[in-house]
Amino acid sequence: MDVPYDLTSYIRVLKLASTPSWEEFSQIAKIAGAGIALVGLLGFIIFAVMTFIPGSKPV
Repeated sequence: MDVPYDLTSYIRVLKLASTPSWEEFSQIAKIAGAGIALVGLLGFIIFAVMTFIPGSKPV
């Protein structure tokens, strides 16, 4: 592990990085929000199915 080389490559990547435009940021936020909602919906569906199965205890 060559520390000076690693630091140089990290600095190079940070210099290339740029702040996203508002359109790009809003698109990423929408996709991330849809993913979070999908995972929540999946969890709710599993919870609802488990409540109707006899012998299982709802939380």
